[in-house]
Amino acid sequence: MRILVTGGAGFIGSCFARRWAQQHPADEVVVLDALTYAGSRDNLAGAPHTFIHGDICDAAVVDEAIAGCEVVAHFAAESHVDRSLDGGAQFLRTSVDGTYELLQAARRHGVRRFLMVSTDEVYGPVPAGHSLETDELLPSSPYAASKVAADRLAYSYFVTYGLPVLITRSSNNYGPYQYPEKQLPFFTTQVLDGQPVPIYGDGSACRDWLHVEDNCAALELVIARGEPGQTYNVGAENQRSILENARLILDELGQPADLLRFVDQDKIRPGHDVRYSVDCGKLRALGWAPEVDVESGLRATVRWYAEHREWWEAMRARSREFFVAHYGHHLKG
Repeated sequence: MRILVTGGAGFIGSCFARRWAQQHPADEVVVLDALTYAGSRDNLAGAPHTFIHGDICDAAVVDEAIAGCEVVAHFAAESHVDRSLDGGAQFLRTSVDGTYELLQAARRHGVRRFLMVSTDEVYGPVPAGHSLETDELLPSSPYAASKVAADRLAYSYFVTYGLPVLITRSSNNYGPYQYPEKQLPFFTTQVLDGQPVPIYGDGSACRDWLHVEDNCAALELVIARGEPGQTYNVGAENQRSILENARLILDELGQPADLLRFVDQDKIRPGHDVRYSVDCGKLRALGWAPEVDVESGLRATVRWYAEHREWWEAMRARSREFFVAHYGHHLKG
């Protein structure tokens, strides 16, 4: 079988591609990636694959990549909330125009499974309880709104054309190869550089932390057993605050608490949601459960960054201008 993984040189996409190649050695894994600041072919090292360098908004490129594929796993997206606050045009282009081109090509080529990888951020803030797949979508940021657009566009192709679309909405992923602008690797690399760790407000904002391997196992299961037209939440029920994670990183690296810096309330980014949480009963009914213990997983991830400085320094250098503009007073050099 031939499977197309869009955004397969990014964090979650590369984990999925590596895992699929290992679990299904007879299959051909085709990776389509534009190799923007957060994507690297180094993330695919050791995984047999066919690589196509291109933009999912380019219909000709998409048509070439999808030819002969029975399955599409669509990860490609702009994914950093702060970047979307500076300008949402690229987010909309990738999520809406790019997803449209993929869906059109999937129809033409008779794809039998189209996995749309969405996010728990589409629900907006969840002060208490858990979001169900049937809940209203109330995104707070341009990034989250762009994912709602892609999510619902994919669903419309199931309703209108019968395309076998499956949708997943995952909680915060962590693990190796995550681009260092995200919370866990950003905090870790700050500490490794001996620099302060900026904490929004009092640090109480919570996310559900899901190891990327557990997430990819869930996505693989949804492709195999999910019902077309259905949406599946993916979460590990590991609610942890920003401050808890920062303290774990300091502890794992043997650094003092005085590296913490609390950002003034008026400097917190607009639309900063205090909590996300998803109900995963529907996915668990398919037979999935997370396997990675969150405390062990987080500590192992911190150690991975400590042992792979060359990787994250090269990745961070690609968007130095962004880091200086947003965190310049925290960064060295």
